[in-house]
Formats: sequence, structure tokens, C-alpha cells
Amino acid sequence: MTAYEILDQLKNEEAGLAPPTVYRALTALMDEGRAHRLESLNAFVSCQCAHVDHAPVLAVCDDCGSVEEHADEIVMDRLTAITRATGFHARRHVVEVHGSCGACAA
Repeated sequence: MTAYEILDQLKNEEAGLAPPTVYRALTALMDEGRAHRLESLNAFVSCQCAHVDHAPVLAVCDDCGSVEEHADEIVMDRLTAITRATGFHARRHVVEVHGSCGACAA
């Protein structure tokens, strides 16, 4: 969901809710590892696994919009090695894969 979709759903419960409040809440959830931002869609999804030592790989279905989260320590190790080779220190990793989910591909 986008921040504005979240805002629309919460308007009935919290009439005075404004976009900055939603963005602050989403930022806090991301900082706690409880949500991910889908960079390509400017949307957010809840975290489905505890990923301390691995990068979440988010598989996004372009047909139905579903998002599957996969955990992989090897991806994190490889991303870290690639970026550190140039002296870059990543704060977070976002790996998105777009295509069709199993249901839509069938």
C-alpha cells in the first residue's frame, strides 16, 4: 500500500490524520525492521520474517500486486562484498524482483 492508501483507510478512525504522520509511522516501522519500502512502487509492505543477517528479497507480481518476501544470507553476504569492495557502506538493502507469481503465471 502507498502512504496515501493507508491514510485513506485510517481517515474514518482518525479524522485529523495527516500524511506526515503516516510517513513518520512508516519510517519507524522500517527502522524497527517491521516494514519494507518497495522502491519501484513507492509503496510499503509488512515484514514477513526476521532478517538480522540477511537481505530481504521481495518478489513483486506485476499482475496481481502480491509481494512475497524471501530471506537469503548469501544475497546479503554478496551485496556486502560488492559494495565494500569500493569502500561503500550500505545502511539498508532493497532487493526487488518483478514478474509473475505462481498463481498468475499458471
